[in-house]
Amino acid sequence: MKKKCGKNIINARKLTMKKKIFTVALSCMVALGMAQERTLKGKVSDGKNPMENVAIKVLDKEVSTYTNDLGMYQIQVTPGDKVQYTYTGMRNITIQIEDVTRILNPIMIPDIEELDEVTLAASKRRSQKDLEEDYVLNKNIIRTAWGYLDADRAPGNVRTVGEEDITAVNLNVGTFLWNRFPGVQFTSQGVFIRGGSSISRRQAAIFDVDGQIFTDVPNWLDINNIKRIGVLNNLATTTIYGSLGSGGVIVINTYGGSPSNTKITDRARLRNNYANQKVLTSREILENSPEYLQELEVSNSFKEAKIVFEGYENTYINSPYFYLDAYEYFSRKWNDLEFATQIINENYGLFVDNPVLLKALAYIYQTNGQFEKASDTFKEVFILRPNYAQSYLDIATGYRDLDQPKQAASIYARYGYLLDERFMETDSIGFGPLIDRDFNNLLTLEGRSVVQNVKERRRMSLKDEFEGTRLVFEWNDGEAEFELQFVNPENQYYTWKHTMADNEETIQREKEYGYNTKEYLIDNSMPGLWKVNVKYLGNKSLTPTYIKATVYHNFGTKSQRRDVQVFKLSLKDVNQELFRITAGGNLSAN
Repeated sequence: MKKKCGKNIINARKLTMKKKIFTVALSCMVALGMAQERTLKGKVSDGKNPMENVAIKVLDKEVSTYTNDLGMYQIQVTPGDKVQYTYTGMRNITIQIEDVTRILNPIMIPDIEELDEVTLAASKRRSQKDLEEDYVLNKNIIRTAWGYLDADRAPGNVRTVGEEDITAVNLNVGTFLWNRFPGVQFTSQGVFIRGGSSISRRQAAIFDVDGQIFTDVPNWLDINNIKRIGVLNNLATTTIYGSLGSGGVIVINTYGGSPSNTKITDRARLRNNYANQKVLTSREILENSPEYLQELEVSNSFKEAKIVFEGYENTYINSPYFYLDAYEYFSRKWNDLEFATQIINENYGLFVDNPVLLKALAYIYQTNGQFEKASDTFKEVFILRPNYAQSYLDIATGYRDLDQPKQAASIYARYGYLLDERFMETDSIGFGPLIDRDFNNLLTLEGRSVVQNVKERRRMSLKDEFEGTRLVFEWNDGEAEFELQFVNPENQYYTWKHTMADNEETIQREKEYGYNTKEYLIDNSMPGLWKVNVKYLGNKSLTPTYIKATVYHNFGTKSQRRDVQVFKLSLKDVNQELFRITAGGNLSAN
């Protein structure tokens, strides 16, 4: 291998890392406002052909351009800018520029919902009959025991979630409500809605299931049979329920109890959501991988593999992904961490100051048990991204890997302090519940002795009621688009689509708050073998994405244990298996 300055860089950084890691946080946040302007380049297409004359502009700035006949463009941007791509008949795309964003190759899709949106917006009908007719089209309409309620026109805030966001993985109604609706808490005493009743006389919410009132949580409901959920927690919408509704009302509409319209509700996923499509195995993926990886895998000895590596190094000398592949291969195939680590150290200059690459490296360190290296790498990412919520979670996880629970607790508390002082904003939908669950889990396993300060104690939530299998997915690139598919023991599946086409609001929220993570919970009501698959759709460039999957077995109990695996995603538009898991049992890789 060729010696590079990277080794000297990492050694120099390590000497000052621990002293500077937190003292630079606020100064780095200020420096973000001084980020330098750069040129953003890329190509716009419809997935097959380049698109000419796509209008591109930086929102809130007088900066714009158009694509040429090859679909190519370039425009001046600053990290934090939002760039919008528009073309008649296609859905607008808005992408927030991150610190590493220099190339964006967006794919535009037809705006097939435009007519429906105009029709619904123009409708002035308000009668119960009209609401019933609109029910199948408008997910913000719920059916209560007292008639239909349109959340868009209701007096007071009504939060709803439709069938596309009701996951088959969350098999418990109470658990799903807690994870999906901010301010909703599920305990053994019932479901409580923040603001639904006074603290001195806390009252649980009641449930309106297809017009029938229940005071207990209807955990007997099959989550797959729920079409729509609405949360009512203000006097204007709950008063009709009398004193029973003073703690709030959870309205649940099931498929069987909802108005039918075969043109709308007769969907394949409702009656045939069985996983029967082709899923690539790891061997089939290898057959489509770079030539150097295929040659390494068939090497019969370490010496032979080393010769293959050195033979390709001159060709890929500027590719950090080549060295990540080499590190993973030599540590896994030949169990030679010393040589694998040497490969990274001598080429570390390719990773410096790039948080996307550093996160991928930290993930791989974690899977190999090199927790100190992973922790140090996450700290480098923190210095580059002190305003990212994910940075705090990663450092806390690093401390937990090193069996330093007090240091981990201090990171959770520091993040809470920054939220309190409004140096950072709270995301109560995606990241907030996840980091709260992590903190509560630390307290459950380590005891409250890890938190010394009285003020910090007040920040703690109640003990996490969930016990089962917890899946946490993290990915290194904020531009990554993919579909996660969960196949249950009965071979039925649920797919979460992390795409601009299906979840643009989610991706935008991730960028605004700075995180790339998603959790799923599998309770013990459906034991057996689960399969997790992924379809990679790209990251608007030609680089791979690394996704880390952490599986917590017996989560929330003293017997809790975890498995961590990292997957390199580069083969696009094919369904590939990530791993299989026995709920409450073992994990097996493809």
